[in-house]
Amino acid sequence: MRPTANLHSDLSPEELPAYAIPRAAALTRLSPSTLRLWACGDGDHKALFKPASRAPLALSFSNLIEAFVLASMRRVHGISMQRVRKALRFVGEELGYARPLIHARFRTDGAHLFVQHADRLLDINSEGQAVLRQVLDASLQRIDWEGDLAARLYPWVRGGALARQPKTIVVDPRRGFGHPVITGTGVEARIVAERYRAGESITALATDYALGIEQIEDAIRCEMREAA
Repeated sequence: MRPTANLHSDLSPEELPAYAIPRAAALTRLSPSTLRLWACGDGDHKALFKPASRAPLALSFSNLIEAFVLASMRRVHGISMQRVRKALRFVGEELGYARPLIHARFRTDGAHLFVQHADRLLDINSEGQAVLRQVLDASLQRIDWEGDLAARLYPWVRGGALARQPKTIVVDPRRGFGHPVITGTGVEARIVAERYRAGESITALATDYALGIEQIEDAIRCEMREAA
C-alpha cells in the first residue's frame, strides 16, 4: 500500500498510512489477527496504539515501530497485553510522551524504567525481568534513531536467536515509500522475491545485484513471510 499524498500531505513520512495489516504483520512477525487486535481493539480489549488510518485500516512507520517493540515484549512468556498497556502508560507519563515506544528515550530511560518496575506492573519475577530486558535490548538495537524519533527499522527476517541476526533488510519511510530494501543498496526486497518466484536462482540474483547470497536469501525471506 502506498500513501496517498493528496489526502495526507500534512503528515510526515513516518506518519503516513503506508502499510496494510498483512504487510505490517509480516514485518513485525505477528499474525494479522493479532496486529489488527492491537491496532483496533475489540469488545474486551482496548487498542494498544492508534493506527494511521482506520478506513481502510493501515499503519504508519511509527505504528510499525510500536508493533515491533510490542511484539518483542509478547515473546516473554506470561505478559498479558492488558498489563503491558498499563506499564506503557506509566512509562509514557514518566517520560512525558504519549507514545513512548517511538521515542529514543525509550531505548535508554524508558526500557530501564519498564523493566525496573516490571515486578509491580507486569507481575514478573527477577528472572523474567532479565529475559524481558534482553529481548527488549535486542529489538531496540534494530531501530535507528534520528534526533528523538525512530527513523529506520531492521526487521527480523530469520528464525532462531534474535540477537545474532544481521541487519540485512531495512525499512526507511523516507526511501521507496517505506518498502523493505537490502541494507546499503536501493534494491527492494519485493523485486528480488518477485524474480525468485519467477524462477531465477539465488546465485543468479546475487551475481546480478553484486550482493552476497545471504543478502538475497534475507530479501526473499522478508517477502515470503507475508505470502505464507
